[in-house]
Amino acid sequence: MRRREFITVLGGAAATWPLAARAQQPAVPVIGYLNGGSASGRAASVTAFLDGLKQAGFTEGANVHVEFRWADYQYDQLPQLAADLVRRQVAVIVTSGAPNSTLAAKAATLTIPIVFQHGSDPVEVGLVPRMNRPGGNVTGVTTVGRETNPKRLEFLRELVPGIKTLGFLVNPGNPNTRSEIREMDARASAGAFRLQVFNAGSEGEIDAAFAAMARQRVDAFVTSIDQVFGDRAVQIAALMARYRLPGVSDPRAGGLINYGTSLADGPRQVAFYVARILKGEKPGDLPVVQPTKFELVINLKTAKALGLVVPPAMLARADEVIE
Repeated sequence: MRRREFITVLGGAAATWPLAARAQQPAVPVIGYLNGGSASGRAASVTAFLDGLKQAGFTEGANVHVEFRWADYQYDQLPQLAADLVRRQVAVIVTSGAPNSTLAAKAATLTIPIVFQHGSDPVEVGLVPRMNRPGGNVTGVTTVGRETNPKRLEFLRELVPGIKTLGFLVNPGNPNTRSEIREMDARASAGAFRLQVFNAGSEGEIDAAFAAMARQRVDAFVTSIDQVFGDRAVQIAALMARYRLPGVSDPRAGGLINYGTSLADGPRQVAFYVARILKGEKPGDLPVVQPTKFELVINLKTAKALGLVVPPAMLARADEVIE
């Protein structure tokens, strides 16, 4: 064989070897991430999720890929976004925020595993038939959001004694809103204060709600357990300062006080479940994770700006104090 012919044959083989090698390599699994909010509002949650995946052996861009779909609070877009992930034939769909995203994903597929994270009772909203062995293709992590409302209200009333009118900020697009209002109404009757409900599902509506609360002279406010208020925590803190209206909101974003589960634990737990599913476990065999640790966080700087004195007993109970 002449040298030129040898090089030609070798070049042809070299050109085909990478293709053959690539064909033999397993496909990188794709995770679909469906959320009703915005990418900017969920940055910390996404970081915690990706960190959890890495801890479990899956690194984005290396041996796994994540396809994000954001509804930007246009919840009617969720079915279309879920269907798009199904067409993409993702290996797992992760849903977070309000249960709308999980309901949309569940309606779109009965076979692709779905791992959710939200604060609703997953049995009550129809995501799983039972917590310990959900069966089917859906499991996840519940952050037990609304169940913390009594303690959130208790701490607020301890910090702001003498509340006569309480503003309750809710998102009308959340399927849990009606039941949350009923529960908070019952607490208002038992606690001898008046509850005033304010609807808000967007940045502009939150601005308008705070202006309305100021006009109606509410004494304090509580936000319902909803992604839109978590994502808009900085905006809510600024409005709290502008109207000098104390309330329950994220202290790490400049709010006053909050009680609930760790913001990073939920996304990490979801990541661990996704990893187990990618390694071959069935979602129906994985029990819904329920939180065991809750934290009280207080922002002393915000309290001082609002003219509030945090009782020493409350400071002693706090898991984190921001100064």
